[in-house]
Amino acid sequence: MDEPRLRALLDAVAAGDYTVDAAMSDLRHFALQDLGRIQLDHHRGLRHGFPEVIYAPGKSDDDLTRIVVALIEAQKPVIVTRVGSDSASRLCDIHAELHHDPESRILWNDLAQQPALTVQVLVIAAGTADLPVATEAATIARLAGCLVHTLWDCGVAGIHRLTSRMDLLDAADLLIVVAGMEGALPSVVGGLTDKPIIAVPTSTGYGTGLDGYAAMLTMLNSCAAGTVVVNIDNGFGAGCFAGMLGRQLGKRNSSPC
Repeated sequence: MDEPRLRALLDAVAAGDYTVDAAMSDLRHFALQDLGRIQLDHHRGLRHGFPEVIYAPGKSDDDLTRIVVALIEAQKPVIVTRVGSDSASRLCDIHAELHHDPESRILWNDLAQQPALTVQVLVIAAGTADLPVATEAATIARLAGCLVHTLWDCGVAGIHRLTSRMDLLDAADLLIVVAGMEGALPSVVGGLTDKPIIAVPTSTGYGTGLDGYAAMLTMLNSCAAGTVVVNIDNGFGAGCFAGMLGRQLGKRNSSPC
């Protein structure tokens, strides 16, 4: 349950177009649904502004199926991250309403799409090896309602690939910059634009990259002001933050004060 659906339900009851019993039926999973060792938080969207998201790794196929089936039966948004192709294929075979992007490894249904925001987000990836994380960020930001553009394969080894597309940087309201190796790209981008940057370190790189720690430390020590850093490979966190920021900007722009 999210705020627009709850408001529409209450308006329908107030107008006499919907009975109290029917509304009670719709609200039966308003907060938590007990599935044994699984507790689904149906209240997350109303409380947090974004529905509960299921992290697939570590979950058995049976548990993952139970969660997705319960969400669909309750007519709730479905978003599953880091879901493997085999698991996604099984779920999509059972439920035709599900969509899966193999590159971002995200599974979702149509109810997961949040209302459109005016914020424009540009997702920049340093190299093609960073695309799984970058596309995760882009997909989540789109589901959060952002208008998303992408710019791939423009790392510091060939920085002219970035500077030749300054039009995209100028048009964006917010940038998500994804990079592995030494993680220098967010600092470079931060020196070229006045837009806020969400930096995403990836585990791409050789030995002393330490599975993304080197990139993360570089980003945390950036001299470019206006840059925040999420965890290693956390494209989901970057996309979700972009959506939350976009919603807050929309509320402020629509405020009479």
